[in-house]
Amino acid sequence: MNYASLAPLGDILASVADQKRFALAYSGGLDSRFLAHAAHALGFSPLLLHVTGPHVPPEETAFARSWAESLSLEFREIPVNPLGLPSVAEGSRERCYACKKAMFTTLAAVSDLPLCDGTNASDALVFRPGLRAVRELGVASPLALAGLTKNDIHLLAEKTGMSLPQQKARPCLLTRLPYGVSPTEDALAAVAAGEHVVRRMLAEAGMPEADFRLRLVSKERPELHMLAADVGAMPPDLEQRLLQTVHAAMPGYPAPVLSAKATLSGFFDRPSA
Repeated sequence: MNYASLAPLGDILASVADQKRFALAYSGGLDSRFLAHAAHALGFSPLLLHVTGPHVPPEETAFARSWAESLSLEFREIPVNPLGLPSVAEGSRERCYACKKAMFTTLAAVSDLPLCDGTNASDALVFRPGLRAVRELGVASPLALAGLTKNDIHLLAEKTGMSLPQQKARPCLLTRLPYGVSPTEDALAAVAAGEHVVRRMLAEAGMPEADFRLRLVSKERPELHMLAADVGAMPPDLEQRLLQTVHAAMPGYPAPVLSAKATLSGFFDRPSA
């Protein structure tokens, strides 16, 4: 495999980790996976630190662990429960900042290695309060420093043979709740269970690439948000079966409704939301 396209990122990594070792805040999502993949290909030995807690679906942790093991990368699970943080408990617009600050403070204490994350150049263009915590704590963001956008990462991941190069974003479960709502472990577990059902059923229906979010748009009102194109491509009987099965996976909540959206990201960050 020719890794010449990774050379600029390699230069950034060399400036951050001159001993070829660094710690990586590793969710198992596209960006942190690509940074681990690229670093490994370039001869670095990253320590993958994966946060667990009520805001992280178990299947996400299982995937993150399995992928790391497939490359024989060092992997550690680090428990962090952000629900007791005041900004998170209040459902403040600063909840992401508070959560990231607690998470990265914990990860920084795990080892003496320089700590990196998977922030990319596209993240600066959208509402990402957690980036302030990254900057305040001196966490390095090699992908952003290399000027790599989300689209660049998809393309480079495919070009350099990384598995699942078109992996969809799976933001923290806290983003499925509106601001002003206090998150509970039960609510987050219910959303995780519902999303697991959706993912499985879409894959079984031949739509594994369909993107979605299961959101509690109010305290007791679940909505399944999907891109309009994916809703239009669903088999005729899938919508009803999907909503019925999600309802069964979320005891105590009313049946969800399906809502087609032009975009999925930032639903609660828009003034009209």
